[in-house]
Amino acid sequence: MRKWLLVLILAFVVPHSYAGDTAAPAFTLTNTAGEEVTLPRSHNGVDVYFFWASWCPYCKALMPHLQSMQIEYGDDINIYALNIRDDEDPKVFMQKAGYDFDVLVDADSTMAAYGVRGTPALFLVDGKGLIRFNLYETIFDRSKTKGMSNKKKAAHAAPFWAARIRQSIDQLLLETKSD
Repeated sequence: MRKWLLVLILAFVVPHSYAGDTAAPAFTLTNTAGEEVTLPRSHNGVDVYFFWASWCPYCKALMPHLQSMQIEYGDDINIYALNIRDDEDPKVFMQKAGYDFDVLVDADSTMAAYGVRGTPALFLVDGKGLIRFNLYETIFDRSKTKGMSNKKKAAHAAPFWAARIRQSIDQLLLETKSD
């Protein structure tokens, strides 16, 4: 009974501002190749905006899942890794780790527009430029990770988040193909 009450309370209290009708704020950043990238863009797929930092254990735990999604979905998705609050060179970090995301550097200026409070933050943006998923709205039961280090907590959270991200990508791609 308590669990259902909590679900009902969260349904009415937690804001769902990214329910598919909120336009993604536009921005232009530079990628690691020195090229300007302007988002959102019109296309027939899904863009992933992943706000991350090299020191973030949760980001590091989620990255292998994102890489596998990029491989699995191919041209249907594009992952933009927006590097924030970082002292390490994001290009070097990504090369060492073997990830091939489109890394956008110095993305701190975009944080406020997206309501990013910390890392990781992740948004799925459809081809019409609408935010259709916000990782902050994905509730992970942290009670099972009490007393664990952040690295272990991240290892538990990342597969859960990845499953929710995949579900949302699948739904968005299904909607795109039926339009």
